[in-house]
Amino acid sequence: MQRLANNKSPDPVDVEVGSRLRARRKSMSMSRIFLAEAIGLTFQQIQKYEHGTNRMGASRLQQIADVLNVPPTFFFDGDAPVTQNNQDPLSAFVASAEGSALARSFSKIESKALRRRIVRLVEELVRIAPTEVVSSDSSL
Repeated sequence: MQRLANNKSPDPVDVEVGSRLRARRKSMSMSRIFLAEAIGLTFQQIQKYEHGTNRMGASRLQQIADVLNVPPTFFFDGDAPVTQNNQDPLSAFVASAEGSALARSFSKIESKALRRRIVRLVEELVRIAPTEVVSSDSSL
């Protein structure tokens, strides 16, 4: 279905590509400024790509993929049609402040055995208390 010329809302495909761009950039602890300078743009242009406001051409997508060290296909999910409502949960998590911080910290752990133990701990926490909410006034 073609988008009407007078429709001001971003295309769902552009929103999805932008969301994946943002998630990958944040997972690498890369600023918009750094990415923009690496490909000769302004950080505002990167921001517009991330929000789906502006579309990326194929060559620009390839440039960004190169800087982010992913194939261009990373920005598209081959298993499901792209819509605003089916954003990859992992991408959404990594794009969040908590997910980004967790990914950065976890990636600094060199011991594979320790990483496996942490994963088992989190899986066990989810199993025993999947809906428990920690109150905001409690400290960890």
